[in-house]
Amino acid sequence: MNSDLLQKYIAGNATEDEKRRVTEWIQASPENRREYMAQRKLYDIALWRTDAETMQPMSKKHFTWRRMSWEVGKVAAIFILAFLGIRYWDLKSAEEEKTSLQSIYVPAGQRAELMLADGTKVWLNSRSTLTFPGEFTGATRDVKLDGEGYFDVARNEKQPFVVETNRYDVRVLGTEFNVIAYAKDSVWETSLLKGAVEIWKPGSDVGTLRLEPNTMVSLKENKLVKGRIREPDYFLWREGLLCFHNISVRDMMEKLKLYYGVDIVVNNQKLLQNRYTGKFRTKDGVEHVLRVLRLNNAFTYTMNEETNVITIN
Repeated sequence: MNSDLLQKYIAGNATEDEKRRVTEWIQASPENRREYMAQRKLYDIALWRTDAETMQPMSKKHFTWRRMSWEVGKVAAIFILAFLGIRYWDLKSAEEEKTSLQSIYVPAGQRAELMLADGTKVWLNSRSTLTFPGEFTGATRDVKLDGEGYFDVARNEKQPFVVETNRYDVRVLGTEFNVIAYAKDSVWETSLLKGAVEIWKPGSDVGTLRLEPNTMVSLKENKLVKGRIREPDYFLWREGLLCFHNISVRDMMEKLKLYYGVDIVVNNQKLLQNRYTGKFRTKDGVEHVLRVLRLNNAFTYTMNEETNVITIN
């Protein structure tokens, strides 16, 4: 941020457009907010000193070593006050940053990888949101997921890791597992690759369900159904691959709608009964998937870019 513009804003002389630009910059990050507060402190201290001097009567000043030491002392005191104010705000902001919740959203057709404060690695699939604290300070390490995430949890038996979703919560100590829990979709699944997880519904009398490695649980007609992981290649979505194995085209279309954020209208009902196996790179887009699918299936499609609707005939 331009220093002159920031000073102009602090002094109250900025235009409406300049105020908007500075406000957006301050809200963009904790570092920007700390810099603003530091500049504000210095401005307030300088203003206080200027006002104090203007209140003194005009008189001829006799500079002596004693008076000069006093003036230097006043200047030093001002800088000490400024430093302490800035330091206090830095510590306060850092503490707030640790306890405040942060969120990351992954746009349609993309994925993201991040590491949490405890060393846990998280991969987020398309159109997913993860909410988490800057630092885990409670009895449990709580995060909230809306979408699909793969977790490689740093082990800490004294502080369990909990993934909260719109239907069930997943609790672990240190393990690798995948959770599908889109709030706008009926599918809910948890697949365990290593370690152990416990699944329960907050506020429910039903006990916890425990998974062993290479097992999964899915929600079927409001009941959790446990079974073996059928297709390990599915989790290659972390590397940007969409893997389908003997999946119905109907279910395939639902996945494409979810991952790419498009609406797909299928008028060719016979097509939905067909099954498909294949792998696609997420970055190639939904139309690439349809073109490949069309090689072995008779259909045509049109895409309305304005309404983001694909119609299959």
